Amino acid sequence: LLLCTTIFATLLIEYNMLRLALFFFILIQETSSFSLFPRQTCGKPISRVCPVQMSSSNSRFEGNQRIPSAEEVALMDEMIDRLALAKPYELPSAVKRAFKVIRSPQFFLRIAHLTDQAETDEDRQRYEALAANLVTTLEAVVETTSEQLDERAVAVESVVKAAAEPESGEFLVPLTLDRIEAMKKELHNLPESSLDEGFLSTLDAWIVKSHQDGMDLMVGILQKVLQMYAGIQIQRALDRQTEAGQKSNDDTLSVSDLLASDADQWDALLAPESDQAVSNVKKAVQRTMETVILSLETGSMAQQVQAEYLKELLQRVEAAESKLAGK
Repeated sequence: LLLCTTIFATLLIEYNMLRLALFFFILIQETSSFSLFPRQTCGKPISRVCPVQMSSSNSRFEGNQRIPSAEEVALMDEMIDRLALAKPYELPSAVKRAFKVIRSPQFFLRIAHLTDQAETDEDRQRYEALAANLVTTLEAVVETTSEQLDERAVAVESVVKAAAEPESGEFLVPLTLDRIEAMKKELHNLPESSLDEGFLSTLDAWIVKSHQDGMDLMVGILQKVLQMYAGIQIQRALDRQTEAGQKSNDDTLSVSDLLASDADQWDALLAPESDQAVSNVKKAVQRTMETVILSLETGSMAQQVQAEYLKELLQRVEAAESKLAGK
């Protein structure tokens, strides 16, 4: 479903069906194995200690050890055909974007199957050349990726350390405002280029490991890092749109206030607003989802994380709107 939906959503973008495409990207996000916002019903803020419900799989990218579904095979075939037609110098970038899929044994087994089933010598030679080129490219990418992940681990660690109490070095949950602001400052100080798929993959791995070790406190802190990351990156995207001369909405400031605030404070910020103000914020969030999420790499972790963040924000705004309507 994940792979098939990604293709369909991409096609919808090409036909400028933005709202429908956004729906499918949200559907893609919902297939992930963990969430930025734990879905407990204990009634506590998201940073408090509640049992975090997670999939038994090791990460949102897990699946290399099982038999691929028909939908996954269809996307692999699509990806293989695209890669086979790509220029050699385009492969490193393509491999980095879909590294988790391309490096899997199933992907190469699928290339071998397509090679055997090729109807012409030209197709067979094309698949054989692709397999050889991918092996070479993967070797180079793995070396580069390993170095980058080491760097990203240091970056993630610096943000997480900011959550600890300065005097004792302990993590107190729920996090105080001072600790949250310290984490945001550390995240803001990181080069934007470092907030890439490697950064998110590292967070993904740390969340999984913390969950497996029964460290639910740390899971909550790492999810908080993901929330901050999403808010910062979305605001940067909005700032770039304004700098590029795109129309700035009168209510952008309200959205910016929400993006800059801790997610635990959203309800309190929305509560005193008027019906019209909340309606304006809702429209602004919807526009942000269309302009920002659809501009990101299809199926990337950045797209999934930021889509979930905005979806949660939209749900909070809609809840505030419903409360005002019930008054």
